[in-house]
Amino acid sequence: MSTSNPLSTGTDYDTLATRFRPIFQQIAAGTLEREKARALPYEPIAWLKKAGFGAVRVPAEYGGAGASVAQLFELLIELAEADSNIPQSLRGHFAFVEDRLNAPPSAERDAWFARFVAGELVGNGWTEVGGVKIGDVITQATPNGNDFLLSGRKYYSTGSIFADWIDVYAQRSDTGADIIAVVDAHHAGVTQSDDWDGFGQRTTGSGTSVFDRVPVPAAHIIPFQTRFKYQTAFYQLVLLAVLSGVGRAIERDIAFEVRERKRVYSHGNAPTAHADAQIQQVVGQISAQVYAAQAATLRSAAPLQRAYIARFSGDADAERQANIDAEIETAKAQVVVSELILRAATDLFNALGASGISEHKALDRHWRNARTAASHNPLVYKARIVGDWRINGTEPPYVWQIGDSRATA
Repeated sequence: MSTSNPLSTGTDYDTLATRFRPIFQQIAAGTLEREKARALPYEPIAWLKKAGFGAVRVPAEYGGAGASVAQLFELLIELAEADSNIPQSLRGHFAFVEDRLNAPPSAERDAWFARFVAGELVGNGWTEVGGVKIGDVITQATPNGNDFLLSGRKYYSTGSIFADWIDVYAQRSDTGADIIAVVDAHHAGVTQSDDWDGFGQRTTGSGTSVFDRVPVPAAHIIPFQTRFKYQTAFYQLVLLAVLSGVGRAIERDIAFEVRERKRVYSHGNAPTAHADAQIQQVVGQISAQVYAAQAATLRSAAPLQRAYIARFSGDADAERQANIDAEIETAKAQVVVSELILRAATDLFNALGASGISEHKALDRHWRNARTAASHNPLVYKARIVGDWRINGTEPPYVWQIGDSRATA
């Protein structure tokens, strides 16, 4: 085990992105057909695994790319332009990587870094649906000798169907402590279903995971209170990257459609659509909205990097302030980015004729995907949290849960 603690402080972005852009292009070439067939992106994710995409945040000293938080999210925006489902599928993976980056040096942390560099991915199993009271966790880890057996059912298991491991939020049956149990996704006791029924982001693999007495080594039981503090901001940033990438795809597609359009209206302003000043204005407005969305997303990544560095600085006040900033800035970005991209996803049809709504083109997928990503972590609550901070100095919540209101009565 290394006793040093090298940090991922950033690398040359152009060099980093050049490694992956050919894969992003290859992914983009098949996105429309996957959308129409609702085909899960097993092959594209395998390409990313082989290229080491899942290890970009791992320090270079351990074989990763040493990327900063902002550089990771800039890459995710580029990937989301190619296929917005895939960054969301990797949301749980990069959150678990971030958690291990924030863990103290240990042989176990070294082992996880080695797994990430080898291409292994981690999925997500946190949410339980149905009559689950807020604060309750039905999934249980039961002691079994020196190790544990995990049983339970999770929904919204984004990316787990592609993963080698699953990061499962559970409780210990003996102590009632909240934990993370890291499960072998390939064990016979793990059953996964692609039963996500949302109208957007349909190929993220966000269905049901069932765990039936799955063995978990004691070393893979992580106390939840040690989870990295800016996790909610991190999860939100993935969704902001998805939205920004959707925006870039909208900008790309509307420019192509207008450029290639042959038919014009008799009461238009030019003999071709691409020369019509009003159509140019629609495209220019969309481009500006996408620019602002991406800028807000990347700016809100900065305090997460500061929180990561401060984690090991010994300065508790600096770490606390960085974590507050991470929550507040990602919340502010969520409010504006969601609105900007949803507007762009509708306005793109103002530059096209009736042919723009052809199912063959599937341009509606941009709105459906954006609306789905924007529906996570309701932005009305985020706006209120920001307002309460600005007015009253109320520290934002770092962890929140969802449950059946009837079960809390």
